[in-house]
Amino acid sequence: MDILTIIISGIIGIAVGFTIAKIIEKSNISNLIKNAKKEAASILKDANFEAENIKKDKILQAKEKFIELKAEHEQVILARDKKVAEVEKRIRDKESQVSNELSKAKKVNDDFERKTAELQTKVEILDKKQAEVDKLHKSQLQQLELISGLSAEEAKEQLVEGLKAEAKTSAMSHIQDTIEEAKLTAQQEAKKIIINTIQRVGTEEAVENCVSVFNIESDDVKGRIIGREGRNIRALEAATGVEIIVDDTPEAIILSCFDPVRREIARLSLHKLVTDGRIHPARIEEVVAKTAKQIDDEIIEVGKRTVIDLGIHGLHPELIKVVGRMKYRSSYGQNLLQHSREVSKLCGLMAAELGLNVKLAKRAGLLHDIGKVPDTESDLPHALLGMQWAEKYGEKEEVCNAIGAHHDEIEMKSLLSPIVQVCDAISGARPGARRQVLDSYIQRLKDLEDVAYGFNGVKNAYAIQAGRELRVIVESEKVSDDNAATLSFEISQKIQTEMTYPGQVKVTVIRETRAVNIAK
Repeated sequence: MDILTIIISGIIGIAVGFTIAKIIEKSNISNLIKNAKKEAASILKDANFEAENIKKDKILQAKEKFIELKAEHEQVILARDKKVAEVEKRIRDKESQVSNELSKAKKVNDDFERKTAELQTKVEILDKKQAEVDKLHKSQLQQLELISGLSAEEAKEQLVEGLKAEAKTSAMSHIQDTIEEAKLTAQQEAKKIIINTIQRVGTEEAVENCVSVFNIESDDVKGRIIGREGRNIRALEAATGVEIIVDDTPEAIILSCFDPVRREIARLSLHKLVTDGRIHPARIEEVVAKTAKQIDDEIIEVGKRTVIDLGIHGLHPELIKVVGRMKYRSSYGQNLLQHSREVSKLCGLMAAELGLNVKLAKRAGLLHDIGKVPDTESDLPHALLGMQWAEKYGEKEEVCNAIGAHHDEIEMKSLLSPIVQVCDAISGARPGARRQVLDSYIQRLKDLEDVAYGFNGVKNAYAIQAGRELRVIVESEKVSDDNAATLSFEISQKIQTEMTYPGQVKVTVIRETRAVNIAK
């Protein structure tokens, strides 16, 4: 029973405790809700207060922005009003100016009308006087016709014919005298200038070949140059582009090439290789490359020395390099640089004799054959190619024309052009200056004569002046004087189209009529 009582008491205690706990928990929850409501009310009040403050600030900012925009708008309106006022002022000024111009124009128009009326009156008076003069002139002509027995037109024709005949005779006589005097004076002066110029120039006569001889100390070196199975000589020929001939000639190796620059590179390279003693393909390529660079530098140096010696300034570096390359070029065996130097000096002397620009003449003479040393093959004649280079590198028009016209490819436009042409001919025509293969030279002369023999009426043909002139003698019975000029033209055209020749060929047709009788 005690245990049961305790259990029941415990249960009752637990129930009472649970009830009390529930009551306490409910009271706490009620307090929390009240506190939360109070806090929410406080937050809501603060939020409403802050919202009112923000609203007031925004309203204040909006008012300030409105005031600012209003002030800007007023400034814009003021500026616009100011511009409108300025425009109105300019318009008023223009209206005033137009009004003044109109008044001036009206005044000028009135003056013009008044002067027109005066001129009209004067014209009428002049017409009346002219009619009186014509009437008086007509009456005088009638009286003169009655006295002379000739009409006015007949007298006029007789007078004109007489004056024309007299003037023609006098003019022809004067022209003939002037022409004869000019020919005599011009020939004398030209001969004097050319002779003086040639006498004052003395140059070497240079002959260039297509082969060079490389001398060696002994024939043992030939084997080292050839190399095992010929690899050294093949490498050298491939690197230089020169044919190397190793034959039985004692202590000599032949270098054959039409390009003097490559031939000189090969000669210098061989000299370095033989001196050094190390000869193999890799060493050969290295030495050839260095030698080629050395030759390029030497070409530039030669060009600089040449222009300094001749007193030519301001030449483009590329043209200086072209002048240097002339040292390794030849024309019919004549060294091109020596030829150009000689032509330059001749041009300077001749220009001085004629009172022309000596510096320009020297410049044109030096550059006249630059078209003969192109980097690449060109279809243009060397004179036109040289003229293009001169124009490209800023040379003056007189110099360019002298370069392009010295073989008559273009028209000569200045006095420098014929001077360069003449000096080029003087330099190339000196005995020993140029060399040609005898067989080809004789064959060219024969071909020239054969061209002339191909035409009807040709009796004899002679190629003279080293092939620069063709004398053609025709039969007078078959070729008339008029046909001689046509024949000369046709022969020159056939030579131009069918033959290859340097410079130009002059064709002279000679027709002679002989009357022969015998007295017995």
